[in-house]
Amino acid sequence: MAARIIDGKRIAAEIREEVRQRVQRLRETTGKVPGLAVILVGDDPASATYVRSKTKACQEAGILSRRLTPPGDVSQSDLLCIVQELNRDPEIHGILVQLPLPKHLDERAVLETVDAAKDVDGFTFASIGRLVENHPLFAPCTPAGILELLDREEIAIPGKRAVVVGRSEIVGKPISLLLLHRHATVTICHSRTVDLAAETRRADILVAAVGKPRMITGEMIKPGAVVIDVGINRIEGKLVGDVDFDSVAPVASAITPVPGGVGPTTVAMLLKNTLRAFEISPTAVGV
Repeated sequence: MAARIIDGKRIAAEIREEVRQRVQRLRETTGKVPGLAVILVGDDPASATYVRSKTKACQEAGILSRRLTPPGDVSQSDLLCIVQELNRDPEIHGILVQLPLPKHLDERAVLETVDAAKDVDGFTFASIGRLVENHPLFAPCTPAGILELLDREEIAIPGKRAVVVGRSEIVGKPISLLLLHRHATVTICHSRTVDLAAETRRADILVAAVGKPRMITGEMIKPGAVVIDVGINRIEGKLVGDVDFDSVAPVASAITPVPGGVGPTTVAMLLKNTLRAFEISPTAVGV
């Protein structure tokens, strides 16, 4: 039996509509709405595309969107000043620094300047520490979106064996923590893992986030496993994931496609995090 397709577009649309309705109620009751500022340094085409999609999603949800576009040669001190001004701005509840930054900038120093209460990407050390302790203000958007996919598809997590392929700060490590906090038994695999296939075949839930096209094949999957493909790779003008969909789908019980799986939920969770940032801010006192 072929795997059930986990429709990320549908689930993301549900999340975005829930956020839109909540924002509308806030506007009606308080006259205020959440605000998100996105800092895009330079003119990288891929980053610009991502920022446009985030801006459009904010507009559709009724969230105030502000885009700041300092030049590619902006100094470190000037960029930090921009972040600090946004920290003080009462209309802005979430701050997102679009990565990667130009090489002359200290990415970590910029991220650490973001007020933890406005860190809707969940990338500051404060946010990471809270995630480790299972008291997150904001989980990183892609891992948080993965949990939404599992929950809304009614896929049980407690007691399951989860294998995460990839140990990035943005996806691999945080999704491992989120699954652990939901009582899964978690294994993290990476480039030094010996006999990767032996590890992946043990997974009830497999998350592939390694950035290598079609690396995970059907023979590496436990029959009936749930497969979450985070990879976005372009081959001959076509987007493909880290999972070889054609060979894995007949083995798995459920699988996310690429495109249309995890990707759409990332932006949806950014909106949800921005709404939460508003709700915990002094702006929202009494709402």
